[in-house]
Amino acid sequence: MASNERRITGDVAEKGQAMAFFRPSVSREAEVRHHADQEVGKSFAELVEKAREAEGRLRRAQQERAGAEELRSAGLAFDRALTDALRAAEAAQRATFGVKAYDDRIRRRKGRATPDGAKWTQEVDRLRTLREANRLTGIARVPRPLAAPAR
Repeated sequence: MASNERRITGDVAEKGQAMAFFRPSVSREAEVRHHADQEVGKSFAELVEKAREAEGRLRRAQQERAGAEELRSAGLAFDRALTDALRAAEAAQRATFGVKAYDDRIRRRKGRATPDGAKWTQEVDRLRTLREANRLTGIARVPRPLAAPAR
């Protein structure tokens, strides 16, 4: 009987049907998104530097008591730079979580629990807070020009 068990096991192994635990394969879409996020995430340092430069211009304009139009344009430039840096940080965060995290919420939670995942999550939260603070107080409000009355 032992030889019969070996033969059956051998037949199954030869056909490539060996018993294994179920592991769902990663979707092609998840692989593509992961690769794209890795590429976008590589530009994070450069985009953060651009955001720092834009913030410096905004702070200088505030110190020099520039006009409302100039303050508004500097604030909007800083907002755009922060948004680009935030998108790169979010992409790097998703890439750090791993390719399986695109399809599985449990994998996303596990990814956040790793040291690298926690670092990127903290960076994303910091950038979001900075962007929201800029949107609330850093962008100068300029009244709309009055339209000429229609005749």
